[in-house]
Order: sequence, then structure tokens, then C-alpha cells
Amino acid sequence: MTDKHALPKCGVVALIGAPNAGKSTLINALVGQKVAITSSKPQTTRTRLLGIAIEDDVQLLLVDTPGIFEPRRRLDRAMVSAAWDGAEDADVIVFLVDARAGLGPKVTSIIERVKHREEKIILVLNKVDIAAKDKLLNHAAKLNDLSAFDETFFISAKTGDGLEELKAYLVGAMPEGPWHFPEDQVSDASERILAAEITREQVFRQLHAELPYATAIAMEQYKERPDGSIEIHQQILVEKSSQRAIILGKGGHQIKDIGAKARAELSRILGKTVHLYLHVKVSANWDEDKSLYQDMGLDWVK
Repeated sequence: MTDKHALPKCGVVALIGAPNAGKSTLINALVGQKVAITSSKPQTTRTRLLGIAIEDDVQLLLVDTPGIFEPRRRLDRAMVSAAWDGAEDADVIVFLVDARAGLGPKVTSIIERVKHREEKIILVLNKVDIAAKDKLLNHAAKLNDLSAFDETFFISAKTGDGLEELKAYLVGAMPEGPWHFPEDQVSDASERILAAEITREQVFRQLHAELPYATAIAMEQYKERPDGSIEIHQQILVEKSSQRAIILGKGGHQIKDIGAKARAELSRILGKTVHLYLHVKVSANWDEDKSLYQDMGLDWVK
């Protein structure tokens, strides 16, 4: 803390929005380092994750939530439930909207759910660096017509445009109270969860449109070796044998590439040498495995 005489402040900021609005990228930008996985594909985030940012005497607890969409299966329902649960008891709710898309049924349905809530709710239009500039004010006006947002911000989480103003607002809105986490902690995710998420991020980034949604990462073993390095064994679960073949790739090239990039990323984040061992398992109904939901930090919903 920079001011020894200032009373500490700490509060919860929940980010909600449709899939691919850029919530995880914004969390990483506000924290100042990577704590949430990202990809250009929607529904990359599957569970609640807490990013921790500090500004002077204020600790911001930033809740990254899955994108809200119309659920079709148990995993979808668990993800949407996690998103709404993440907004409970927040001091500020950030409703993040892709500025390129503006209004749409996914956006308007979320507004209907939040517009009567008592929490302070702000509208943040993201991706202004690639959105049509002449449409931004029109999008903001239409969204504010649907709900009386406390404030509206225009940002690019990717380039940093507008982030200083947004962070200053969030810092000013936090209540007085003790910090919940040590000063050097940036996330509440365990190293086991982080390791699974980093591998899943590489699956999302490297494979074609539909396959990532049919996959999950199961942790088999996570241990520290005597030399201080980390040994990790993971299963990549898929629904069909044909999907297994895609992930393996010709001569095992694809899974080697996924493993190499995930290993490098984990070594960088953890500051340790990582030995990552991956294998692919066909499990037609992995999304009905209750223990897997627990590993992902999701509730078992009916």
C-alpha cells in the first residue's frame, strides 16, 4: 500500500456479458498479467475465476464469469449458473458488450435480468479499436434506453484504450474494508486448475471451430519433483474416436504442439520447469461426470 495512513478498501467487481465479449481479456488487463485463459472462440471461460488487482490502498476482486447464453446441456447450464452466481454480492457489476455487435438477443436478454438489480451496474463497450466509430454512441444510447446504467465506458481491453478511466472508477466505487488476499496474489485459482485451463486454452486456439466444445481436461497427477520442477499428467477428454484422431494429429504432431505450447506457458507463469504429459481419452459422456465438474469449479446442476 502506498499510503500508510489511508484506510484500506476492498470490493467485488463482477464481469458479465454474452460469450466472446472479452471478459477474460479485460480481467488480465486490469490485473496486469495473465490469470484467465483467452481465445477468439466464444465460451472459452467455463467457470468462475477471481483476478486480484491492486491500486494504491484498494484491492479489486475481479470475478471473471462464463459468457451468458441459452443453455442446451448440463455443462451449459452449469456455466450459465456460474455466471449469475458470480454476480451475487458484487459491489459493482460490469456489463461488458462487444462494441462491434451492439444490440442482439443475447445482450438484451441479459439486460432484462440485470436492470432491476440493486447493485451498481455500469455499461462497458469493449473492442472499440475494431468497432465502427460512427456506431459506438448509437449503440450506447440504445443500451442505456433499455436500462439506466450508472456509467458508460468505451474501452479496448486488448490495446488498453479507456482502461485507466474504467479502473479509476472501479477503485473509487469500492467500500472500506480489509484486503482479502496477500499483496502478491493475483488469482484464487489453484495451480492444478490453472494447469488444466492453460492446456484447454491451447486446444481452443489450435483446433477447428466445433471440436474444443467437445473436450475437457482431467487432471490425473500434479506433483513437485525433488529438483523443484512440476510434473503434470492430464487427460484430454473427447466424445468420439474421430475427435481423438484430430487432437493426436498425423504422427502425434498436433498433441505434441498443444503440449509444447501449454508447457512453455505454464513454465512462464509458475516460474518453474514443467514436465507435462498429455494423452487423449474417448469418454462419450464426460459432461455427465460429476467429479469433473468439481475439478472445473462448477456446481452440479440439473
